[in-house]
Amino acid sequence: MILIADSGSTKVDWCALKEDGTYSIIKTAGINPVFITKDKIINILKEKLLSVIGTEVSTVYFYGAGVVSNGVCGDLAEAFGEVFPNARCESASDILAAARAVCGHNKGIACIMGTGSNSCFYDGLQITQHVNAGGFILGDEASGGVLGRKLVSDYIKGVLPKDLQAAFTEEYHLDYAQIVDKVYKQPVPSRFLASFSHFIEAHMDNPHIDHLLRSSFKEFFTRNVYQYDYKNYKVNFVGSIAFVFRKILEQVAEECGVEIGIIMRSPIEGLIHYHQIDVKGGR
Repeated sequence: MILIADSGSTKVDWCALKEDGTYSIIKTAGINPVFITKDKIINILKEKLLSVIGTEVSTVYFYGAGVVSNGVCGDLAEAFGEVFPNARCESASDILAAARAVCGHNKGIACIMGTGSNSCFYDGLQITQHVNAGGFILGDEASGGVLGRKLVSDYIKGVLPKDLQAAFTEEYHLDYAQIVDKVYKQPVPSRFLASFSHFIEAHMDNPHIDHLLRSSFKEFFTRNVYQYDYKNYKVNFVGSIAFVFRKILEQVAEECGVEIGIIMRSPIEGLIHYHQIDVKGGR
């Protein structure tokens, strides 16, 4: 049996994939190795996974946003080794997870468009070209964090249309001081800003919101996708923003001369398909 993890700071989707092709999905608290200790990771594994899947795991494939260095990979390997002593552990970034999920073993352009955004060119096994994401201050174009930042900025500046201004006030009851505190003093401000994507979805027919989305998607294509061989490869997406706003995303892509391929909300199903060859081959 192999274990696949698509991990974020909030939650992890685990898939226990057996040799006969059957699998089970388990959800646990998020594991971002940048923010939580190895002991905490071990506790999550023991408390939430062991009783469901047991210890007979041959390989762990862990994909997550916090996999940023060899040291992090080493800590993860030690944590998984503590719980699954016969397993080898491979850790990789969330952008590689997206690429393998939407491109499989084929070459292509893969993008993340969720709370954050990212992109890469993928050769069927590994990432060969990558435009730096930059985070929600320096980049992350069209991400939930940036869309929320733009919306909230319009709100505090008073440039939203009156109906949207009133609707925002009625729904969130946030004053200027509270917003500033959330963004500049509280942890994970991008997650706070991304939470307003629900408001954007509810009002996506409003011309102001429609322009916000279209201009942001165009910005994503021009600052990210245009740096790859997009004329010869389809552009594929993983993430809630791309999934929810796919109709507008596809329209903007056509205007930009970009052909969209696969759009999926979460990479876990694609990762299951990608790694089935491993479990059938006994890897």
